[in-house]
Amino acid sequence: MTQVSEHETEHAPDDVVTRQEPLREQYQEAPEAALVTDRATTTGYDLSDPWHGEVEPGSEEHGETWPFGVHRAVGGFHDAPVPGDILCAALATCLDSTIRLIADRLGVTLEALEVEVTADVDVRGTLVVRRDVPVRFQSMQCHVDIEPAEGTDPKLVRKLLKGAEYSCVNLQTLRNGVSVETSVDVEGADTTDPA
Repeated sequence: MTQVSEHETEHAPDDVVTRQEPLREQYQEAPEAALVTDRATTTGYDLSDPWHGEVEPGSEEHGETWPFGVHRAVGGFHDAPVPGDILCAALATCLDSTIRLIADRLGVTLEALEVEVTADVDVRGTLVVRRDVPVRFQSMQCHVDIEPAEGTDPKLVRKLLKGAEYSCVNLQTLRNGVSVETSVDVEGADTTDPA
C-alpha cells in the first residue's frame, strides 16, 4: 500500500474545508462558475507507428505527456500503458482523491490507501470477429484497501466510503453513462457521401 501525501513540497497542505468552502459558497451564488471542462489531447507522435502514441492530459500548463501503446490482445506490443489502463487509472485516481478529500473534511486520518481498478473486455467486438459482442468494457471492478488511524469510529469510515462513492465523478460517469459527441475535421479530403 502507498502512503498518503507526497507533494507537501509543491503545495502547502491546506485542509480541504479551507480550500473548498469558498468554492461551495461561490457555486451557490453563481452556479455557472461550477461548470468546468477537463481535457486530454493526443500529440501526433510518430504517425507511421500505429502501435504507439502520446497523450497530453489536462492543459498545456502541466507540461506533461504520457506515452501509450496498444494492447497485445489486438496485436499491440503492450509496452506502454494502453487506453484501457488509462481509463482504469482515471477511475482509480478519481476515487483515491475523493476518498482523501472527504477523509480530510471528516477529520479521518488515513495511514494508508490504495485503489485498484480492473476492467474486463471481450476484444472480439472491436476486432469485428463477432458483431454481437459489444465494443466496450463488459465490467469494471474497484477495490479499495484503506487503513484509517487506530481508534477511528467504524461508522465514520462507512460514512467516508459512502460519501466518496457518491461524489466520485468518474465512478458516477461510468456507472450512469454520458453523452459523447464526436466531431471530425478532415484536411485536404472530401468526406461527404455521394448523393
